[in-house]
Amino acid sequence: MAAAEAIGASAGRWSLHGKTALVTGGTRGIGYAVVEELSALGAAVHTCSRKEAELAERLKEWEAKGFRVTGSVCDVSVREQRERLIRAVADRFAGKLNILVNNAGTCIGKPTLEYTAEEYSFLMATNLESAYNLCQLSHPLLKASGAGSIVFISSVSGVVAEASSSIYGMTKGATNQLAKNLACEWAKDHIRSNSVAPWIWQMRSSWLSWRSELH
Repeated sequence: MAAAEAIGASAGRWSLHGKTALVTGGTRGIGYAVVEELSALGAAVHTCSRKEAELAERLKEWEAKGFRVTGSVCDVSVREQRERLIRAVADRFAGKLNILVNNAGTCIGKPTLEYTAEEYSFLMATNLESAYNLCQLSHPLLKASGAGSIVFISSVSGVVAEASSSIYGMTKGATNQLAKNLACEWAKDHIRSNSVAPWIWQMRSSWLSWRSELH
């Protein structure tokens, strides 16, 4: 904790000391960078990964840096595992959560006519259903914090059209709309909602990692 606070202080930056965060898919790519950033600013972070060995390796790495990071093995496309993840977060953070970063996601890039029903269901469950349900499950914790914030890692593909990856674009477009709806609906509960839309160069490494696991 002292190391994390020192990093933020030396950079003359604002602090997240005393805040809690859940970052899904935090062991690689954008999720990994988000965990590092929040931790460096002093937040206590919980993250998850489908790969137990990778999660354990990252947790050791963060401990060596003085970051307060814990983790759970979780496939966010599975409802029961999402529910277990939020129970772990509630126990870890005494029923309060300041920040939820819905980062976990994947892409299967191909022409629309080549998608299978299984691929459609997998992309929807991983990219959209998981984020929607995690918001539902996290709402009591975010509200209890008195200052909740939800961040969706979307994509430029959810704003502009591409010549392929139609299902991916659908999930990200819906994610952007979900962020807008929750911002209006949950403002009364002091919960903010925003969507961040990286482009392919920022997301390429994460996509390739996820796609390699499908084969």
